[in-house]
Amino acid sequence: MALTRAFRTTLLERAQRDADFRQAMLKEGIDAMLAGDMRAGKAILRDYINAVVGFGQLAEATHMPVKSLMRMFGPKGNPRADNLFQIIRHLQACEGIHLEVTTYQEGIQS
Repeated sequence: MALTRAFRTTLLERAQRDADFRQAMLKEGIDAMLAGDMRAGKAILRDYINAVVGFGQLAEATHMPVKSLMRMFGPKGNPRADNLFQIIRHLQACEGIHLEVTTYQEGIQS
């Protein structure tokens, strides 16, 4: 289902003014990728990048061409792991957070 322009605009505006929302977007995009939903993860990260840093600034910071970055996060994009981790590292630094992966075993509660 495609997002309407009004919804996307609302999403981007909220991300620009609400740090908790931005951090949740970044976390959700990465969580989706870790869960195997690359399409959703890339779409969320693309919206996050557009709202927070922009592809131009991200290109300068990562030394990757803007068009390559935009393709990576497009529907058919397939970012290499080293590029993806470099981008995530930069986005975490911009947000001032550090995300960690923890293990979880079904049926076992700690």
